[in-house]
Amino acid sequence: MVKRHGYPQVAADIVSTHPDVIFASGTPVAVQLKKITQSIPIVSVSADPIALGLVSSLARPGGNLTGASIDAGLELHGKRFQPLTEMIPSLSKIYYLASAGYWEREAGIAARSAARRVGIPVIELPLGRTVSQRAYEEVLLSLQPGERSALLVSDEGEHLPLRQSLVDLIAARHPPACYPFREFVEAGGLMSYSVDLADLFRLMAAQASDILEGKKPSEIPVYQPTKFELAINARAAKALNLDLSPSFLAQADHVLE
Repeated sequence: MVKRHGYPQVAADIVSTHPDVIFASGTPVAVQLKKITQSIPIVSVSADPIALGLVSSLARPGGNLTGASIDAGLELHGKRFQPLTEMIPSLSKIYYLASAGYWEREAGIAARSAARRVGIPVIELPLGRTVSQRAYEEVLLSLQPGERSALLVSDEGEHLPLRQSLVDLIAARHPPACYPFREFVEAGGLMSYSVDLADLFRLMAAQASDILEGKKPSEIPVYQPTKFELAINARAAKALNLDLSPSFLAQADHVLE
């Protein structure tokens, strides 16, 4: 994994090759790339690109960066708590797993605001500056067996390469967990509420193609998804002795048996 303090060097190495277009997956590397080049076109998926200063507006980015935003504001963060509270009405607390950098960005501020509206104590599990298996192992030790608690994982892209490790570590501690992308559910996680990443990356590939054909990033609107899908892993629910009601299952867009 790339350590967060290593992103400036990674971005500098990429820019030094003078590519025709840069495809950047994740907020930290997009921010670093934008800092060091205002001329090389960048297609990026990130959190709120306006709040991060990456674009002037979604409709007219106005610079060398376009792509997609996975942050749909406070409402989305609130809806990511909802499946957990509906599945387990007797929850006493929800743990929120995210990096230290996440809590410093607009996404973290929105998550805290949403947490205050849930009506259930939300406890932050900060991973520090580096998302890694060791960081997961250390922070998950704070989970107490037998608690009526659940876990929510932030939508940071750095979790994706480690999704199997994270799913396995959480399963060993037994809290029901809601993940940021369906890929975690396919890896054995309980459920997710998210955009369809495959569709998102296909759209971004089309944006990169438009740039290679001569279109300017400033003229390509940043895409913001409006459709979010609930995926549930029925086998993981059974392993946790969770009784999924027909009404709850009816809300799911994908049920993995």
